[in-house]
Amino acid sequence: QVQLVESGGGLVQPGGSLRLSCAASGSIFMFYDMGWYRQAPGKQRELVAVMTSSGNTNYVDSVKGRFAISRDNVKNMVYLQMDSLKPADTAVYYCNAKRRVVDDWGQGTQVTVSS
Repeated sequence: QVQLVESGGGLVQPGGSLRLSCAASGSIFMFYDMGWYRQAPGKQRELVAVMTSSGNTNYVDSVKGRFAISRDNVKNMVYLQMDSLKPADTAVYYCNAKRRVVDDWGQGTQVTVSS
């Protein structure tokens, strides 16, 4: 299992930027596929970005060109750089770790985009 702790959320104006961080502990981080999900009020949780253990990435269409996922396998960290933020990006953002039968989640961090 992996323990995940997110940080970096907050209130930002439209067009602004935030960098989310996720600290992982408890297992061999480098073997996990790491992802960021979000859940807005009244909506289902959706995948935002994922980086596999081999470094491949995938993004939901609505964030392509604005968000970037990265990871540091030495520090056991995964990041989500969010630029050109829009009100529609407002949600609780969750870090996720997957490997075989393991599917672990952090507690989430709130991102609010508003003027």
